[in-house]
Amino acid sequence: MFRLWGKLYKHNKIIRDTVINMDESNQTKDQLTEICLDKICETFDLQHPMWLNDNHKDYPAYGRTAFKQDHFIEQIDFDYLEIEIIEDEKKKRRRA
Repeated sequence: MFRLWGKLYKHNKIIRDTVINMDESNQTKDQLTEICLDKICETFDLQHPMWLNDNHKDYPAYGRTAFKQDHFIEQIDFDYLEIEIIEDEKKKRRRA
């Protein structure tokens, strides 16, 4: 199970959040992320943000990344959207 947590922040506080669950069958992590990000944006009624260099570095390294005003064409009414992979406890234990 692939789970992606989407959070909207304003003044360093979460103002909205959602978790999207996807079955991992036959899809890469990048494909699952794109599908989940689309669903998060649909839930929050947002346009899909652009992936910039900072996102391409942060997401693989930390399992999370943030999208600020520079990542959106339209004006946003929050400070940033953060997405984060929620890992299963079983997978965490296997890596340790």
